[in-house]
Amino acid sequence: MPERLKQLSQWLGRQTSVAGIDAQSLEPASGDASFRRYFRVWSGQNSYIVMDAPPEQEDCRPFVQVAQMLDVAGVNVPRIFCADLEQGFLLLGDLGSETYLQRLQNGGDPDTLYQPAISALVSMQSGCRSSVERLPSYDCALLMQEMDLFRDWLLEVNLEIRLSPQETEKLQDCFEYLCAAALGQQTVFVHRDYHSRNLMWCDQPPGVLDFQDAVRGPLAYDLVSLLKDCYLRWPRQQVLVWIEDYRRQAADQGIALPRANDFLLQFDLMGVQRHLKASGIFARLWHRDGKASYLGDIPRTLNHISEVETTAPQLVFLQSLIRERVLPALAATVS
Repeated sequence: MPERLKQLSQWLGRQTSVAGIDAQSLEPASGDASFRRYFRVWSGQNSYIVMDAPPEQEDCRPFVQVAQMLDVAGVNVPRIFCADLEQGFLLLGDLGSETYLQRLQNGGDPDTLYQPAISALVSMQSGCRSSVERLPSYDCALLMQEMDLFRDWLLEVNLEIRLSPQETEKLQDCFEYLCAAALGQQTVFVHRDYHSRNLMWCDQPPGVLDFQDAVRGPLAYDLVSLLKDCYLRWPRQQVLVWIEDYRRQAADQGIALPRANDFLLQFDLMGVQRHLKASGIFARLWHRDGKASYLGDIPRTLNHISEVETTAPQLVFLQSLIRERVLPALAATVS
């Protein structure tokens, strides 16, 4: 048995807050795009999830802090039974094994899934109003750092695309335009990865996972994560219906919203920023971490950008770059 797994089993055997844990029943529960690993463990007929977050690479403290915030807000997050923050071990409640993505792929009704997911999002934003100042700010430096991943990892490392000095300047102008648009939005609780792989289908409201990177940031961010998912694509008309559902619920909870057209523009521009980041992360996961499974999601992620209707010259340049050079280069890598 690997040393880290042995340490985890020994730690589980010492826990008394949950009686009768069988450390020998430890089994992989899910993978993760980070260094975290998840296992399922049993106590009689009851199952629990164990998070293994190596402390040299991951810090469990934000997970614990945000879990407490979301629990107070009425969001269905894993209960924390015990934690060893120094070793990076947490024993959590089990929210099930079927993600939203899996249920949708197995024929689940989208409205049945997305309506409660939108309600949970509104609960996060409204229920965390009094505590959101505890979170880091989604500031310009972070927004720009994320978009740099598109250039550094997808263009240069993965596709070996070298931009001219003029093109580099235009891409930087695009990043600054998107950053300004994001910073112009109202600030709320932002999960940062609120999508179909991090939502669990439960008898209760959806189980919400992977919230440890939460920040204080743009109003439209989590909604675009949900409705312009990197792993799914929905018709524009359906997305617009769900956006209106969100706006009704948010207004009912006292969340200040811009006019519908202004909000839609914020939503679309936020999506461009997010999808630039995500495409770069997917490339980095392969080249740095040896995880190839996300490469197939890059074309869908970039198509979300190319489909945005815009006359802004910064975005016109970006869309041309993606359509004329990036997507063909990606296609050539799999042909």
